Amino acid sequence: MSTFKKILIALLLLLLLAVAVIWWLFQGDTAQLSLEETTGTDPTLAQPDPQLVPTVEIAEPIGWGEDGAPTAAEGLVVNRFAEGLDHPRVIYAMPNGDILVTLTRAPETEIAGGWLTNFVAGILFSEAGSAGSSPNQLVLLRDTDEDGVADEQHVLREDDLDSPSGIAWADGNLYIANHDEVLRFAYEEGANEVTGEPEKIADLPPAGNHWMRNIILSDDGTRLYVAVGSASNIGEGGMEIEEGRAAIHELNLESGNARIFGAGLRNPNGMAWNPWTGELWTTVNERDMLGSDLVPDYMSNVPIGVHYGWPWVYYNNVVDERVEARMPRYLTEYTRTPQYALGAHVAPLGLVFTEEGTTMGENFGPGAFIARHGSWNRKPAAGYDVVFVAFDERGNPTGLPINVLESFLTGEGQTYGRPTWVEWDRTGALLVSDDTGNIIWRVTAPGAEGAAAIERNRGERLPPRRQLRGDPARAFEEGAISPEDIM
Repeated sequence: MSTFKKILIALLLLLLLAVAVIWWLFQGDTAQLSLEETTGTDPTLAQPDPQLVPTVEIAEPIGWGEDGAPTAAEGLVVNRFAEGLDHPRVIYAMPNGDILVTLTRAPETEIAGGWLTNFVAGILFSEAGSAGSSPNQLVLLRDTDEDGVADEQHVLREDDLDSPSGIAWADGNLYIANHDEVLRFAYEEGANEVTGEPEKIADLPPAGNHWMRNIILSDDGTRLYVAVGSASNIGEGGMEIEEGRAAIHELNLESGNARIFGAGLRNPNGMAWNPWTGELWTTVNERDMLGSDLVPDYMSNVPIGVHYGWPWVYYNNVVDERVEARMPRYLTEYTRTPQYALGAHVAPLGLVFTEEGTTMGENFGPGAFIARHGSWNRKPAAGYDVVFVAFDERGNPTGLPINVLESFLTGEGQTYGRPTWVEWDRTGALLVSDDTGNIIWRVTAPGAEGAAAIERNRGERLPPRRQLRGDPARAFEEGAISPEDIM
């Protein structure tokens, strides 16, 4: 055999070996835990499996066709409230019953991680049905005869919108969050367009890996809370670009002052006020590339000054050894544990609590409804559904999630659509935006009585202590008091 042939055979073997290695790398990590094991108040945390190449399992969107629909839980029915929308995301119900929705996609900008990350991200966005230019529209949907189908559709605004998402309204002021700023418009409910020049009330860290910016007003309308996701997975682009990110900001609309309200939240999205406690709650998408079983996404409360650990730790004290940035001193001493895990990589977005008059029936009592947008990096795929989590009388989540809408997945590596946001309409039905299906679904229990209002937990205030009595050190003597009684 000639030397040339030997070299050719050697090169061919090396090529086959390289192909085999690449094939093996791209097989990804198959989950060893069930999705249920990574949900609830005490999720199982697997051993981390750092990945050079992420697990990729993208469901290709194929649409619903003319008559397709997700499967609703027993006792519920689902119908198309509105369709033909271009990538609908955030839904917001006005006091008069009008429904506002932002039609939006990510802005055209680079993300942290270099050219390879951007190249891969472009492929993922395309396969997931999220690629393309953003429609940049704010649309009004109106159901004038309350038959469960919007019979009016108006484009309220296109000018000044740049990958818009969050919506809020109070006292004639409409707030819209672009990916890089919060704008305020004069808008009276019932109008079919938003005119006039906007007022910029805040600049925001632009785009990044997570570009959606949800907003919510305080009950008295004086403060606006803005959720801003991180620019990277675990700070791999440097912590300088993460300034003001992975956090929820509080804007004082009267003074113009702003502060970080909660931090260490990799990608906070849906926000809602817990009706039992009055606390702010949010959904959070946790970090990637630790395997299909890590890290569970979650929903949790956001008390002032809270830190949830990103990027250095997750679930209170589990250190992410991949993070190169120096960890702040004593971080794990005040990092908070998430209240409720929603499953690894399910990508929770929209969140609402049961309200007075909602019509989901006796199977769905007081609790929270969450849109799980669906995984791109778990094998098998997870999420792609809307779930309900029951809350107890103290305002704490209990049990495991219960399916409200499912069957967004075909079971053959494809998806009909992806649930994105949730909101109540004026009849008490649940509206669900489906951004790749270009539909807003409406879910209700026919004939159900409206839910009762949830009463705020209140107690008498303790009298102020004017002086210290006794020896406080005795509280730590054996048998004096359990630490659980004061935590």
